[in-house]
Amino acid sequence: MARNLTPRIAGAALALLTILGQSCLAAQGDVSRGEVVAAQGSQKGAPACAQCHAFNGGSDASGAFPRVAGQSALYLSKQLRDYSSGTRSNSLMSQISRALSPQEIDDVAAYYAQEKATPFIPLRSGDPALLKRGEQLATVGDNSRQLQSCNNCHGPGGSGEAPAIPYLAGQYSQYIVFTLKEWKHGFRKSSAEAMGVVAQKMSDQDIAAVAVYFQQVRNAAPATGSTTTAAQPAPAQPVKRKQ
Repeated sequence: MARNLTPRIAGAALALLTILGQSCLAAQGDVSRGEVVAAQGSQKGAPACAQCHAFNGGSDASGAFPRVAGQSALYLSKQLRDYSSGTRSNSLMSQISRALSPQEIDDVAAYYAQEKATPFIPLRSGDPALLKRGEQLATVGDNSRQLQSCNNCHGPGGSGEAPAIPYLAGQYSQYIVFTLKEWKHGFRKSSAEAMGVVAQKMSDQDIAAVAVYFQQVRNAAPATGSTTTAAQPAPAQPVKRKQ
């Protein structure tokens, strides 16, 4: 069973937690000011975050934009700073992040961190065989590919390990696929020594499998091809996010 961190990834994860833990002492966001940024944008012209991520941080069912509600403030602020510095690149988010002041970044991160965005939008959970493979990778891993379980880092049921590691449970599968492929092909530089290594060991089928699995962890919609219209229980029990 591939449940233990490899020394390389364990060391990288520890270093990341240390850096982010130290940063947490310095970064303090104001929820009320962050609410204004989310609804109206920034003084330097960044558009309202709610246009893409929704006012409650749940985004939309398209999966083009990730859920940000309930992610830790430290994690969210780091992603925005990575976009601003070029460590993480996106034609839209890079420009938006550079139009936010450091304080506005902390404020809007604090705002979305305390949002719940529940109930989750019901989405079809995909092919049962793909779900089974995704559950294996998420909970056990795959020794043949030297892959530890996703939950080793991302917490039980993909609930996240605040403050540094985001939740995956309920995240849109399209977004998970997109960002894993960014790491796999070297386009995403943040966490290259940890997530970059993991993604490079995953086939495209593996990436699709974990993506559909984590999307349905908090989702009660029937699997694709199901003959019933009634909602079916997800194979993994929802785990309450750490705040």
